[in-house]
Amino acid sequence: MKFTSAIVASLVVVLGSTGHAAGRSVLFVGNSFTFGSGSAVRFYRNDTVTDLNNEGVGGVPALFKSFAQQAGLDVDVALETRGGVGIDFHLENKLGVLGRRGWDTVVAHGYSTLDADKPRDGGKLVATAKQFGDFLRGRNPQVEYYLMSTWSRADQTYPAKGAWAGAPIEQMGKDVRVAYDKAAAAANAKVIPVGDAWNRAMAAGVADTNPYDGIDTGKLNLWTYDNYHASTYGYYLEALVIFGSVTGRDPRSLGDNECSGFELGISTAEVRKLQQTAFDQLKEMGPIVANPLVLPKPVAPERCSVR
Repeated sequence: MKFTSAIVASLVVVLGSTGHAAGRSVLFVGNSFTFGSGSAVRFYRNDTVTDLNNEGVGGVPALFKSFAQQAGLDVDVALETRGGVGIDFHLENKLGVLGRRGWDTVVAHGYSTLDADKPRDGGKLVATAKQFGDFLRGRNPQVEYYLMSTWSRADQTYPAKGAWAGAPIEQMGKDVRVAYDKAAAAANAKVIPVGDAWNRAMAAGVADTNPYDGIDTGKLNLWTYDNYHASTYGYYLEALVIFGSVTGRDPRSLGDNECSGFELGISTAEVRKLQQTAFDQLKEMGPIVANPLVLPKPVAPERCSVR
């Protein structure tokens, strides 16, 4: 079947549930929302993951790998990414690479406007997410399949030409989530609520809502310079939500002295806020055991030592 080249933007294949995490294969397949375009995350710790395209990407997969290792989980993380494409591209061009093994866990997400040719239309996401899931189960019937619901784009909301022009900033994320719920139902997958976590961060005053009018003092800018892709803060929050969704662990268990945040220049106070946001969102999705790291005395963060 022929697929149009510009939809589902990013697939992410990750771990499994907490009970059988050790030694599991984790593959991230997708686009710029996975490889961390516009931020220091893009090539971060790329020696810890396997880039199947040999482009030296670390990205969100490397952040996930770091979180998992700090949590004592043994995971084999790989990624296959291409900027500006959707699930259709990977179905048309990358099944030979992706089908070399049966992956244990997969998380996929679509193009940020749902369909590059028909923004706000989730039909292609639903169809291709199911097709990709069928392919994955053909290689491993026990694969755990996740769909990552993406965030509101400021550049699609505030400028007059945007597909969500005039709507509240949270509306795009809400509409995208509705489409992901439909796709997950069709594909027998689970949703990872990254866009919802972004909305929560803005509603709670952790993050700024409009980068076009400046960033309020004390708030984080989750977008990078193009007001489209994520900043280092945005990708860090994405990775925390993926980590919690896939492992079932409290992101706060990593502690506010978490080493990747330190290496990326995120303060302990900012790490704490982002971990709390991720936990609050995951708690809304379903049962999660609260397990924040509470140390007997403050500990300064250090560089990551595990590989």
